[in-house]
Amino acid sequence: MEVKDLNPKIVFEIFDEMTKIPRPSKKEGKIRQYLLDFAKKHNIDAKTDEVGNVVMYKPATPGHENAPILIMQGHMDMVCESDDPGFDFENNPITTIVDGEWVKAAGTTLGADNGIGVAASLAALIDDTLVHGPLEVLVTVDEETGMTGAFNLGKDMIHGKILLNLDSEDDAEVFIGCAGGVDTTAVFKYESVEAPADYQYFKIEVKNGLGGHSGCDIHLGRANANKLVARFIWQLMKKYDVAVAEFDGGNLRNAIARAAYAVIGVPSSKKEDVRIALNHYIADIANEYQGVEPTLSIDMESVASPSNCIDSATAKNLINALYSAPHGVISMSRDLEGLVETSTNLAAVKMKPGNEILITTSQRSSVESRKWDIAYQVEVVFALAGAKVTHGDGYPGWQPDMKSPIMKIAYDAYYDLFGVKPAIKAIHAGLECGLFKSVYPDLDMVSFGPTLHGVHSPSEKMHIPAVERFWLQLRRILEEVAKIG
Repeated sequence: MEVKDLNPKIVFEIFDEMTKIPRPSKKEGKIRQYLLDFAKKHNIDAKTDEVGNVVMYKPATPGHENAPILIMQGHMDMVCESDDPGFDFENNPITTIVDGEWVKAAGTTLGADNGIGVAASLAALIDDTLVHGPLEVLVTVDEETGMTGAFNLGKDMIHGKILLNLDSEDDAEVFIGCAGGVDTTAVFKYESVEAPADYQYFKIEVKNGLGGHSGCDIHLGRANANKLVARFIWQLMKKYDVAVAEFDGGNLRNAIARAAYAVIGVPSSKKEDVRIALNHYIADIANEYQGVEPTLSIDMESVASPSNCIDSATAKNLINALYSAPHGVISMSRDLEGLVETSTNLAAVKMKPGNEILITTSQRSSVESRKWDIAYQVEVVFALAGAKVTHGDGYPGWQPDMKSPIMKIAYDAYYDLFGVKPAIKAIHAGLECGLFKSVYPDLDMVSFGPTLHGVHSPSEKMHIPAVERFWLQLRRILEEVAKIG
């Protein structure tokens, strides 16, 4: 069976079309054109703003013109992660697989985050059996790498006072709050020096980690490949003179690094000691991550001597900083059981032209002061190591409102349909809701969606039965709001 044949068919047909359209963050031109063409095909008014956000407008079903305007919102970009480093996300479609009750992709991220939310909102616009009030569909750009669309939403793009964010990843849950976040980057400048002679060089590589979303999955304790590579090199540096020629790990600020490697050298007389040390290290890591990282592997192979290495002082500072930099859960919420309050992600290490090494980290917290506290701790670690540290502008969190009218409607819709009381929760991931609320303080918002696992990684998959429940819940919410006014 193909994705387009799944139920609810009206939703999966649109989702299937979207998987065929490249949509990396900051390169959304093709998917934006698809959205505009979709609106034109179905005689729906649409417009864009300067940064490329798209809004579509659908009049109310006759007799419901006085109902409040309801906004359905999602983002058009997707995280691009692949098991094949050569996969071209700018030009190639995603290959989808139906595996039992799940939709997966062939070795890449699926893009259900947030393709399924956008598909459902478009389906609502063209479903002639649906009774609704005035509808607006807002599809933003660049949510995954900076929330550029939400930060720069054009004036008079949206007019509603109720917003449904369709970018959550758990069935039977209604979200009424989210964490704020900020990115922190550190740059090391190094001298390129001649690689020491009479050294044995190795490539140490950590790969096949589960990775995952740095907000939704950070509490699972998965391995960070950058940390594991740095830890091993740091242990070697305690005993031997170690030359570092390369270090590369992770990719995106909001994905846990699942792969990393370094090219290092040690005096040739110590090469067997290093191999023994690696065997002990592999055993330690296997024990530490037993049951958490079933596919994680650590390998080392001999390589030819590189031409140049990072100067010794910078290499030591780099490894010290990577090893000591915090990563993972910092604190748990005192208000909502099981919710991560504050975390940090050591996302990526990249060597850049001009003898620079760029380290990207991201910090999240539902408490604004704690968000900046952990960001400043990260700053101090890298500043002490001699790096130049900068912080992004960050984005605000979304404070829960337990008296929200749309929360009750969303809750009742799920309970009435399926006989299950959905959990009312906040999410540690960053949603665009906080930014919308800062500009439109009267917005009444909830976020919900179907079950997605492994988002931001090639293991991303979407639960088919949950999509049908998600669609039915969305329909019921629209119908109930249509009765107001």
